[in-house]
Amino acid sequence: MVKLTVVATLYKSSTYITEFYQRIKQTSESITHDFEIVFVNDGSPDQSLEIVLSLRESDNRIKVIDLSRNFGHHNAIMTGLSFAKGEYVFLIDVDLEEPPELLELFWREMLINKEVDVLYGVQMKRKGGVFEKITGGIFYGVYNYLSNDKIIHNTATCRLMKSDYVKALVSHQEREVFLAGLFAITGYNQKPISVIKHSTSPTTYSFNKKLALMINAITSFSNKPLEFIFNIGSLISSISFGFVIFLLLRQLLFGISMVGWTSIVASIWLMGGMIIFCLGIVGIYISKIFTEVKQRPYTIVKNTYGQEE
Repeated sequence: MVKLTVVATLYKSSTYITEFYQRIKQTSESITHDFEIVFVNDGSPDQSLEIVLSLRESDNRIKVIDLSRNFGHHNAIMTGLSFAKGEYVFLIDVDLEEPPELLELFWREMLINKEVDVLYGVQMKRKGGVFEKITGGIFYGVYNYLSNDKIIHNTATCRLMKSDYVKALVSHQEREVFLAGLFAITGYNQKPISVIKHSTSPTTYSFNKKLALMINAITSFSNKPLEFIFNIGSLISSISFGFVIFLLLRQLLFGISMVGWTSIVASIWLMGGMIIFCLGIVGIYISKIFTEVKQRPYTIVKNTYGQEE
């Protein structure tokens, strides 16, 4: 076991790799010379893999995990953490939006708070434009409303973790990984640190990706949508039953019959829409069960460099 492992994923990262490596190496060496840097190539279509392999020729502390294709940021992170051998593991993105020098800040804080198992970054002010800030706020608000396992708004990727926590984290076997939720439910003693996250490139998370991420997160960590279906069904049934009683009494007591095809058609469309909506929610949960029971690996490692042992 080494003293420190730095884990970073690669996807369209060729522009940043060399500077990131130089800065994280310098910061790591100021802490300890017993460290390794684990790069996970998440099927990057650019020259990211070639660049880190060339860097490895002059520094065997670099370890490279080459995935067979792009599996997604969260899945690649979990793979990298599973290969980490450090007593402490520092997770950070390569794109330099989170300065590599944060490692030194986290390390000093960890030495002061020895009982803490995880130090994680929280953005002082969410980066990006109006769209990113609004959709981010909606995501965290909806998730925390529906989930019993709350997550702090605007958490960053960077975090320093002890090896026991990392082992517990990678023991989760979800096929569709939502890291923020897994970070939270793993437990241990966790403490936030305020960080500034810069904008070095446009976000790769479009509205559709954020919507898919929110659906995956909610259905992975909450059953409240299913409870909503039960409650709305009970409410509609109660209202319908009461309305039928009202119509029967009005017919028996006053001889007044129900008229108006428009209201009937509108009611049919409303109920049809509600039924389809509820079936859609149930279908999402069934789809997740289908994905989980197949037990496919969440990533496939094509090759490793420096991990032969």
